[in-house]
Amino acid sequence: MSRRMGLALAGATLVIAAVLLPNKAEAQFGLRGGPLGVARFAVGHMIGMSRLRHARMAVRGGRYRSAALRSQDPRGAERGQPANPYILRAALTAQAALSGWHGGRRPQGWWRHPDGSYGWAGPVFWPFAHDDLTTAIILGDTTGLSLYGYGDIYAAIFAPYAATEFAAYTAPQGRRARKVPSVEVVCDASDTGGLPLDRIAALVQPNELQRAALDELATAWVAARDTIRTACPTQVPATAAERLGLMQTRLAAMIKATDAIAPPLAKFVDLLDAGQKAKLDALANERRAALAAGYDPRYDVQAQRQYEQLVQQQWPAGEIASTLRLDDTARARLEVLQDTTLRTMETLSACPSKAEPTPQARLTAVKARLETMLQAVKGVGDALDDFEADLSDEQKAGFEAIGPKRGA
Repeated sequence: MSRRMGLALAGATLVIAAVLLPNKAEAQFGLRGGPLGVARFAVGHMIGMSRLRHARMAVRGGRYRSAALRSQDPRGAERGQPANPYILRAALTAQAALSGWHGGRRPQGWWRHPDGSYGWAGPVFWPFAHDDLTTAIILGDTTGLSLYGYGDIYAAIFAPYAATEFAAYTAPQGRRARKVPSVEVVCDASDTGGLPLDRIAALVQPNELQRAALDELATAWVAARDTIRTACPTQVPATAAERLGLMQTRLAAMIKATDAIAPPLAKFVDLLDAGQKAKLDALANERRAALAAGYDPRYDVQAQRQYEQLVQQQWPAGEIASTLRLDDTARARLEVLQDTTLRTMETLSACPSKAEPTPQARLTAVKARLETMLQAVKGVGDALDDFEADLSDEQKAGFEAIGPKRGA
């Protein structure tokens, strides 16, 4: 396992992302410098490049491996300050997501999240799924969840990877270490933190009855992680329909995980007295301190909205219609697919201004968010099925080729 983790982390590189059609971005936002200028807006505006360099070097050197793999436990930073969990996470997921894209030669990654991480790492959707549940429910930080939405659905329809690049993530390991991590490595390495059991016990000093309930909660948390891991793909999702189906499977697994966690979480928290509950809140205070030490993506909502506007304008409806030579019926169905997909931007854009006050309330909010996303993905999937219903095999192949071509 250590060797596999080393393959996933070796040579980690976080580079500047570029959005679609930079000329239009220059015209709309006054950016200069072609793709690089747009990229500097998209990422340079959001994350201090010096911090990114430190994060990249740290991951390479192994000093932050534990912190990078434990997004809910940001420890081991430079100069005694708490490590910013989003910078560490960005370094890890960027390496995994970009290593297979264009053979790692042109790592630009337009489908990245505003914190610099990626919702799609090859064929894996939501690499930090389990850790995001932990940070949201225990630490009151829903940033990881709120970053997922329209852009990930768009990337599922118009995959940035070519078929051979997807296949590299599921190819058997060779004798020589491959730069592209396997699906198994991505799934295992990104969700290893789990419930911070020892820290919770140290804070609340549970009695015998409370400790038994905490152990029960920890067992449920591990089971939840395993449930989510079973939703990792074992084969390459070759079509947009398969990728949207993979998203549905992953989201359904996360919802199932929250259902499994809910009873033991309520049991443990209800056994705590007021003082112990206040001490449990100290975990959330530590998270806020980590964010205060550096970049917090929640403050970059405007930049994310601008990026979404760019993507919205670049929906390739005209290119699809002309390339596939659609008839009137197919064009009408394409409009429905486009409208359905774009509506998810509004549906999934809302995020709470502050976390719910209790772990149970936060879990309920997390589940509601996941259910909303699942319904959105299902709606897009239904519209895609309708659009492709009468397409020929040649037209379907042409549709699948549009995404990788536009990302080249």
